[in-house]
Amino acid sequence: MPAVHQFTLEREQNDVVGTDHWHISLRFGPEVFRNGMDPFSFVRCLSNLGNIVQLVTVIDAIPAAEDMDPESCYLGFEISFSSNADKLAIESIFNFVLSDCTIHLLPPYSKVSEYQQLIADLSEQDMRLGEILVKCGTLTPKELEKILNFQAEQSDELQQPIGEVLIEHRLVSAPLVATALEKQQQIKDHKKTESSLIRVDAEKLDELINLVGELIIAGAGTSLIAQRANMADLVESTATLSRLVEEVRDSALALRMVQIGGTFNRFQRVVRDVSKELGKDVDLVISGGDTELDKIVVEKIGDPLTHLVRNSMDHGIETAELRIARGKPAKGTLKLNAYHDAGSIVIEVIDDGGGLNKEKILSKAIERGLVSESANLSDKEIYNLIFEAGFSTADTVSNLSGRGVGMDVVRRNIQALRGTVDLDSVEGQGSTVRIRLPLTLAIIDGFMVGVGNCAYVIPLDMVVECIELRAWADDEGDGQYLNLRGEVLPYRRLRDHFAFEGDRVQRENVVVVRYGEHKAGLVVDKLMGEFQTVIKPLGQLFKGEKSIGGFTILGSGEVALIVDVPGLMSQVEQEREVGKMRSIAN
Repeated sequence: MPAVHQFTLEREQNDVVGTDHWHISLRFGPEVFRNGMDPFSFVRCLSNLGNIVQLVTVIDAIPAAEDMDPESCYLGFEISFSSNADKLAIESIFNFVLSDCTIHLLPPYSKVSEYQQLIADLSEQDMRLGEILVKCGTLTPKELEKILNFQAEQSDELQQPIGEVLIEHRLVSAPLVATALEKQQQIKDHKKTESSLIRVDAEKLDELINLVGELIIAGAGTSLIAQRANMADLVESTATLSRLVEEVRDSALALRMVQIGGTFNRFQRVVRDVSKELGKDVDLVISGGDTELDKIVVEKIGDPLTHLVRNSMDHGIETAELRIARGKPAKGTLKLNAYHDAGSIVIEVIDDGGGLNKEKILSKAIERGLVSESANLSDKEIYNLIFEAGFSTADTVSNLSGRGVGMDVVRRNIQALRGTVDLDSVEGQGSTVRIRLPLTLAIIDGFMVGVGNCAYVIPLDMVVECIELRAWADDEGDGQYLNLRGEVLPYRRLRDHFAFEGDRVQRENVVVVRYGEHKAGLVVDKLMGEFQTVIKPLGQLFKGEKSIGGFTILGSGEVALIVDVPGLMSQVEQEREVGKMRSIAN
């Protein structure tokens, strides 16, 4: 058996890496160039404090040429640095770029555990174990070269994996090798996942959704022709076609669904920066990040969420001294939560701050003429006054709030996505802003109803049940409430709401709908069944009509209006409040 070659290299004990050099790991963020910074200038400044022994440029973050943004920075460096300077002096070189890069700084003779953490924190790069250890400063390139030469000289029977060779000659410890090998396995798994993915331009997906919408309309026309022809084989064939079109629709919409967790994670930095600016200690808790919704909705909800988060930290969460005086932990908590509910997605911004002061909000609203002094408002109605344009209860104007703009813009942006926003608060305990959004803005399952000679579509996810009006109404008058199995159910005739002329039909039906915590009935002339609905936007003529959310084209070529259930409920509620105020005034 051949003798095993002995190395003359020496290392310290297993709990310490025996290098007398600093190790600096830099990853510059994409905004560095836009902020007028030059990454190489920081590297050059290091030469003023010592000698750069080894520098490796990390380019793994650089995308393909067609995806590259010339204004974004993709660079990183692994630096072995010899210097007598202290840590504070080295860190001070990077003061101007701290917020735009990730820096790991390990002093000479650092513990193995610190290098383990560095390997775990490295971005996913396609590196062999030896290269990882070189980049971490654990080995020098010459040491790695000697090890690889030694491994190549061994016979097949005695050949050892490089990790075992490193451990045997006490160049690294077993835990460090295990960490590096685990990192390599993560890289392999990630590469395998990436190889199974195909990147598709968002515009191509939008085009696909539009074509699927046209296919649905054409399929509805074919089904109508088949029913009129009264041919059993043709009706059966079109039914199969409709089922397949529905599956294609679901698959196409699923392609555009993304998790909201990516948007939530962006607020880690927002919370950190605002906390420093306000001098508050705030912990961000994220839940429901795997909840999926349409990519367009995700892109457009970012700005409203940013304002709500900053507003909660500024207005909601108190200073540490005040929190301690109120018996609360000094650190405040801000929560972002998302979940599905009845065909919608609900996003919550929750803080454990001081809550809203109802009296202060109401007095400000009366002062600005938003409500009258005799108005009898519920707590939720008072809280929602903060969404009015120009409304603010802040005593002073700051960089974050107090100018009376923002919350009304939040509500407009959310309403533009066919969503709603409301607010709950308990004074002294905190507030919750709840945003409810549709899963998709393109195609939905609808329930078609008829009023007069017109057709309307109600989102199927909001339909609870259908009942006959006469069986549940106390009388045949213009009542506004039903006794539905012991539950008081407000209802509204669509014939009256849209001012249809002519007599009512003898047998009216009630479509019971639910949106969030609200439940109501819509009285219609006839029920026409489920219908795949392609949502088309309305023109400027209908901009002020809150009860209509769009239109769709039927198989016959006729147009059916899509009922905006939340808008209709809100509009009816406002009319009733106006009626109550007029009654009190009289």
